[in-house]
Amino acid sequence: MSKALDDLIDLLDLDAIEVNIFRGQSPREDRQRVFGGQVAGQALVAAGRTVSEDRVVHSLHAYFIRPGDPSIPLLYEVERIRDGRSFSTRRVLAIQHGKPIFNLSASFQIVEEGLEHQTTAPEVPDPLSLPDFTETMAPWAELMGDWFERPRPFDIRYVLPPTMAKQPEPREPKQRIWLRADGELPDTPLLHACLFAYASDMTLLDSTLLPHQLSWMDRRIFAASLDHAMWFHRAGRADDWFLYDMVSPTTQHSRGLAQGSMYDQSGRLLLSVAQEGLIRVRD
Repeated sequence: MSKALDDLIDLLDLDAIEVNIFRGQSPREDRQRVFGGQVAGQALVAAGRTVSEDRVVHSLHAYFIRPGDPSIPLLYEVERIRDGRSFSTRRVLAIQHGKPIFNLSASFQIVEEGLEHQTTAPEVPDPLSLPDFTETMAPWAELMGDWFERPRPFDIRYVLPPTMAKQPEPREPKQRIWLRADGELPDTPLLHACLFAYASDMTLLDSTLLPHQLSWMDRRIFAASLDHAMWFHRAGRADDWFLYDMVSPTTQHSRGLAQGSMYDQSGRLLLSVAQEGLIRVRD
């Protein structure tokens, strides 16, 4: 297991303060605000710690309320909304400086058999045939600064060019990447679900910029996640390659909507994701 992945797993291992209260840390790095995927993953850990092991998460819905301060711990308060015969519902509030910065509702279900169908996974190159993150981003290394050299808990392979690769014409609002946690993980379903939640926030809003020939390196752009939703369809492993297929149906009123689907290498649809982000382009 890479050190970056080991550090991420440590971040997801929350301290239990009371029965329904947990404390999480942030990595020691120069960030202006806490990464949204980290907060979502930690909140899901807090919710899952209060649910019996025979139930797995099937959906979550969250709002980013305030920027998180990476210099102090995060407090997660879990409300046990309901425990039924098949479903358990939890609500989690993340707090810093005495104010809520994030809230999450999550639903857990016992594993049941039923009707099954899915959309077909797109045809894309094998992940190992594609350049790794360092090779892909090398042309923009100087522009990215420390971000280029930073160790990453996921191996990322771009199927389509990143936002920095400016094209002569506006691109379709689509992005596709392969991801895999950079190491072998234990067989803990909640851990894999939390790592999927972390990864789901990494590139999702990229698709909102492509038709406008912009990238996150453009200093005119101010962006922030507003909300996030996930539906967990089938069990998967975050340490196996999974394809993240993303599209932006619309941007308007300084907001962009992005939707994503995660498939394993056999083409099984593992998760669906949706997120709206604030995107302001300053003069």
